[in-house]
Amino acid sequence: MARYSIQIKPSAVRELEAMPQKKVRQRIVQRIRSLQDDPRPPGCEKLTGQERYRVRQGQYRIVYSVADNFLLVYVVKIGHRSSVYR
Repeated sequence: MARYSIQIKPSAVRELEAMPQKKVRQRIVQRIRSLQDDPRPPGCEKLTGQERYRVRQGQYRIVYSVADNFLLVYVVKIGHRSSVYR
């Protein structure tokens, strides 16, 4: 399988940098990097009414879209599970 490239929306970068704990940030970055090899890993869910997916990383969610024709994963939002979908 081909390797996907990752792009992160600037607002998602700010959300990641605002995380309180360094360990949490490192795990989220590791999870995002794993999307290069498999953009739809086991446990990912397609969001209702949108062409976006989400993966869980502890209490946090990573919302992203996949462009298969360009081999691109575009991270749209990163946040706590209580507020990421708003």
